[in-house]
Amino acid sequence: MATLKEVKTKIGAVKKTAQITKAMNMVAAAKLRGAQQKMEDFRPYASQFNQAMSSLSANMDAGQFPLMDVRDVKTLELVLVTSDRGLCGSFNANIVKMAEKLIKEAEAAGKKVTVVCVGKKGERALRKTGKIRKTYKDIMGTFQMFNARAIAQDIAANFIAGEADEVRVLYGSFRSVAVQRPAEEMLLPVSPAAETAGEAAPASSGDYIYEPSTNEIMEVLLPLYMNVVVYHAMLETGASEQAARMTAMDNATRACKDMIAHLTLLYNKARQSGITAELMDIVGGAEALK
Repeated sequence: MATLKEVKTKIGAVKKTAQITKAMNMVAAAKLRGAQQKMEDFRPYASQFNQAMSSLSANMDAGQFPLMDVRDVKTLELVLVTSDRGLCGSFNANIVKMAEKLIKEAEAAGKKVTVVCVGKKGERALRKTGKIRKTYKDIMGTFQMFNARAIAQDIAANFIAGEADEVRVLYGSFRSVAVQRPAEEMLLPVSPAAETAGEAAPASSGDYIYEPSTNEIMEVLLPLYMNVVVYHAMLETGASEQAARMTAMDNATRACKDMIAHLTLLYNKARQSGITAELMDIVGGAEALK
């Protein structure tokens, strides 16, 4: 059995850990409110943008614009959006697992795979694979639209140059504070919404007349569409990260409390055993003197 001093030291160490995890839980909860608000404010914009793209691209040929050029997929590029920091449970690991599964499936089909990592955790997990083309670090804590624009421009340039034939975005989808799931979304080539979703295009009340022409509008909207998709993925991942960290720290604090209760019981048993031993020594000494 452990000595009283050892058990007491362990109890003190666990109490300090519990204080740290509780503080981290409170910080994550405060950050979650802001991240969740930004994400929820952006969702209607992204939805309306997708509807506009659906209306514009419904009657267009797939290869009418460079970013809509559908070709045989020889090279698949994955945009992996993870967090820069850890201590958020299995959140990043689940996204990385999805990426590894897609990489294995693509390579089994004879395709080459490259990866663009947004966030440190994805880069660290896939560093040894040698498939990382570019990494964006230390931006997930304070990212803005210009960060998403820079990432989207690099991906678009790589696609137009023929270095990638298909681009997919992997990120953490925020369902609720308790539930975050890895999600996958096609980024390039840009396809009409009816084809992407595998459903019929939504019914329209009539034809629209666009000014300027549809082609001119699409030339402007296609790059903006990529910015919206990348930024939306980053917002979802940012909110999911804070929710996952808050849950993980709450679980860690509860585990510390359980450990403290167990160690306190162990401490009391050791103390009782020590007192019993001392009493036995006293009684034995008294009996020896008789």
